[in-house]
Amino acid sequence: MKKRVLLTLGFALAAVAVGASFLQFGSSNTAPLEFPKRPVQYPMYDTGSTNTESGWHTMNTHDPSIYKDGDTYYVFSTDIKVGANKDPLRPGIMVRRSKDLITWDWVGYALDGIPKEAASWTRATNLWAPDVFKMGDTYYLYYAASTFGSNQSMIGLATSTSIIGPWTDQGAVVKTAKGDKANAIDPNPVFDAEGKPWLAYGSFFGGIYLVKLDEHTGKVMQGEQPTLLARRDSRTVAGAVEAPYIIYQPDQKKYYLFVSYDSLSSDYSVRVGRSSSITGPYEDFNGHQLSDTGFSPQTNVGNKLIGSYAFSGEEGWIAPGHNSILKDGDRTFLVHHARGEKDKNWSYLHIRELLWTRDGWPVASPERYAGEKIQSLSPKLLAGHWDRLPIPMAWTGIERSEPITLQPNGKIESAHGTGKWTFQEPNELTLQWTVLDTNEGVPTTEKVLVSPAWDWENAKPTLVFTGMNEKGINIWGKYTDSIKGE
Repeated sequence: MKKRVLLTLGFALAAVAVGASFLQFGSSNTAPLEFPKRPVQYPMYDTGSTNTESGWHTMNTHDPSIYKDGDTYYVFSTDIKVGANKDPLRPGIMVRRSKDLITWDWVGYALDGIPKEAASWTRATNLWAPDVFKMGDTYYLYYAASTFGSNQSMIGLATSTSIIGPWTDQGAVVKTAKGDKANAIDPNPVFDAEGKPWLAYGSFFGGIYLVKLDEHTGKVMQGEQPTLLARRDSRTVAGAVEAPYIIYQPDQKKYYLFVSYDSLSSDYSVRVGRSSSITGPYEDFNGHQLSDTGFSPQTNVGNKLIGSYAFSGEEGWIAPGHNSILKDGDRTFLVHHARGEKDKNWSYLHIRELLWTRDGWPVASPERYAGEKIQSLSPKLLAGHWDRLPIPMAWTGIERSEPITLQPNGKIESAHGTGKWTFQEPNELTLQWTVLDTNEGVPTTEKVLVSPAWDWENAKPTLVFTGMNEKGINIWGKYTDSIKGE
């Protein structure tokens, strides 16, 4: 059920009588906008549910992978628990499910502890970063076992004829040890454009690798050697790249490689590059290859989709990363974890819609998904007060938004610059800055896509925008004037 809404304006638009308090979201050329209804909002830092898994919902989700089976979405994730130092953590791969990507319920554990071979090889105390796909009538669950900072690691495989198990362990797929270039964790099984299976994997050490799988066993095809996809300089950024996830976009005829950079508890961020071949090379918006360790600064390689951020006056989110991607019909969603700014020990499941720029780059919604849909807009609806939040590639701290005003006459005003804005149907907004004094550098032109959303921090409907400038920097925005339901 969606709401029709009205917008409280601080401006007297030409199309509205002076003194009018509300403008309906619609015009003679567009239907009234529909906003998502108020979603369930689970409590943050819920110490009362520490030992009650059914009360976790999105809490204690780390390294989430998503799979849609029929009309139900399943998330498989790393074994973690806040307070595990006091109460034992049960290993076995956590599983949650949802019918709408908003309300999440606990299912249980995929496995009964750590499989014997994985435990013997790695001495792991929990299982990491699982991922699932299906070949024929069989589901293949890949999992990782290791210890922090080591590449004495193993990617294992379990199979089942049901997404909820029971799962039968099939042993090792990839093993690594000290002295090896790769680190056998963070598995991502993926089909290429011809339907052939591959496995991407890797974390720090020698980077991200890809290897062909046997479509009958789900294990590495005999005689195949891994191909390097992404790597970072070990001297300047400690080789900090992990969590590969690959998708193919038929309309672009491109593969997209998503990875996470830097420290998972402080400056984690999601990056992306693309290639015409599943084996690469993968390049970012500026043509830098994700495997180029010689380019400096290394922080400027890979389109940065999301990093630590906060909108003005709101608690922010720290170290978002380790994503998977859900392609659901004609929509695409970014699935990742993020940590609360007040206590980064707590990690939560986030799902955001990915939109696509005219030249085929993914950009993420500033707000978590709440059931909204992309709609045609009228430019009359965009004038007002916004929070603008750039996502600079080189900045590793928490990025905080700054207010801007889109005037009805097409001018932009802010404390850091001025410019003009224009609109192109159905939902593209262009912000052309003539003066811009921020850490982004010289004046720029930003092309962003506008959509209805739910403001999770302030518990109200809103508008958001997401897009890029001509240098490949992602730009977010959120409307801050009031929107009221009829």
